[in-house]
Amino acid sequence: MRTWLRRIGMALGLLLVVAIALGVWKRDEITRLLAVNSLFAEDRIVSNFSSMNTMFNSVTLRGGDPQPFEPGPAARFPDGYAQWLEDRQVTAIVVLGNGALMHEDYRLGTRQDDLRIGWSVSKSALSMLLGTLVEDGTIPDLDAPVTQYAPALDGSAYDGATIRQVLRMSSGVAFNEDYLDFWSDINRMGRVLALGGSMDGFAAGQSARAGPPGETWRYVSIDTHVLGMVIRGATGRPIAALMEERLFRPLGLERDPYYVTDGRGIAFVLGGLNMTTRDFARLGQLVLQEGVWRGREIVGADWLAESTSASAPGGVGYGYQWWIPPNAEPGEVYARGIYGQFVWIDRARGVIIAINSADRGFRDTGVLEENIAMMRAIARLNAQPRQE
Repeated sequence: MRTWLRRIGMALGLLLVVAIALGVWKRDEITRLLAVNSLFAEDRIVSNFSSMNTMFNSVTLRGGDPQPFEPGPAARFPDGYAQWLEDRQVTAIVVLGNGALMHEDYRLGTRQDDLRIGWSVSKSALSMLLGTLVEDGTIPDLDAPVTQYAPALDGSAYDGATIRQVLRMSSGVAFNEDYLDFWSDINRMGRVLALGGSMDGFAAGQSARAGPPGETWRYVSIDTHVLGMVIRGATGRPIAALMEERLFRPLGLERDPYYVTDGRGIAFVLGGLNMTTRDFARLGQLVLQEGVWRGREIVGADWLAESTSASAPGGVGYGYQWWIPPNAEPGEVYARGIYGQFVWIDRARGVIIAINSADRGFRDTGVLEENIAMMRAIARLNAQPRQE
């Protein structure tokens, strides 16, 4: 009996040692996994969205020499604005008119210099980077297959899809984007990120098709990672280095931004860009100014016109990683991310609205339409005289 108990004790002790060793060895991965599980918790979401680099791997990008906005006239707001801020848990809003700062407000304990997660606003930023590579001939043909630049995708569900099809979210890849389903593709991808896995490997592991490439628009977030693979394959350089060189340093950001990365140091381009709300507004202002910033062309006007036009199959209001709102007026386009991240661009009125939020009800019926109506109302109230 004593021998049996002693053996059990030794076995339990060994298991304890193994558990402790694993806990130390995988401490970072376990910490990130726990962070994923509580990322959107009601009592943590606001602070989490301002501190993603404390929970995940990240890489900092140089933002160049800061070039603050000139002050503009005070912005006006429609009836119901204050209630909308509260209902939608808006944490920051910046309004620009003709490039001047008309309004900014930081709420729920956030600050002007917070680097906020943009989620899928990051997709629109990557589209701008891709445009610079198309225009300088590095990637001369959008109708080339993605496997030409990302051979790791050979044999995957992306085999046969073109760069343009992936840009328009018409890759044909089957992908479950349900954030409320633990086993959805988007949540499996989140766990790969948290555990230090490879996003390239995750993309190459996609094998299910929903239909032929180019036939139907389906919102597939991993499509944007594939665009990142194409860019890296064409240039031999990391996305972070290209973004800071081609976009961020020329813009002169208020703070150095950062990307969340996977365990290989690869930027999480489909949702991991963290910037100040002012700097998200700068990206919108660059689009409004047809890619020209302080007299220098950063992104070509032709690319911006093409990428912000509704060209996805089926008449969907989607371009090259940009959204075009229903019943859009000329010049209206926007970037959006989950939980209420927006960059609204009204080129005809000269207005940019950048919004960060922690809106746990962002998927509720009518919320997106309410947000669009509010941003439109703000833009109309603050229309600026055209500058020649």
